[in-house]
Amino acid sequence: MARDVDPGWLIGGREARPIVIADHDPAWRSRFAAERDRIAAALPGATAIEHVGSTSVPGLPAKPIVDIVVVVDDIDAATAPLEDAGYVLRVREPGHRMLRTPELDVHVHLWSDPTETRRHLLFRDWLRTDAGDRERYAAVKRVLAAQEWDDMNDYADAKSPVIADITARAEAWAATTGRRYPPAP
Repeated sequence: MARDVDPGWLIGGREARPIVIADHDPAWRSRFAAERDRIAAALPGATAIEHVGSTSVPGLPAKPIVDIVVVVDDIDAATAPLEDAGYVLRVREPGHRMLRTPELDVHVHLWSDPTETRRHLLFRDWLRTDAGDRERYAAVKRVLAAQEWDDMNDYADAKSPVIADITARAEAWAATTGRRYPPAP
């Protein structure tokens, strides 16, 4: 499903970029660690900084873009310090901001509601656990990446049905195992 032609929430407009799916790279974990430290220095009050998305799942092919969720009390107040740290604002939605590196290889998602991060953490942890859904998700991503997209967000939207299906199994897993999000200390 294509998004609006000129959405006000998308800073800089739509981007038609090729979708490249790479084999899992263990260096993504190190890249996250470096970015986590950079974000923590810019936002010392952040209550969570988590590596999510496909690059956070060992063995899962991914676009080589490290996704990070950050929980803060005030996303508007947190945006400027991240921009000062070198990140560029890309998305401004109610309750959510997304900034990225100028190299376009790291996306930082700011949320003020920690429950918003739950689905990312649950999805990540389930894919780390379940090889069948990990392979299924990889196959769908490869099929979709072979298509041309007017905007990267359209590619992300096209994954929604499989993500919803996998998330339903992840929810059942969390319920039967007693897994809570955010995880108990």
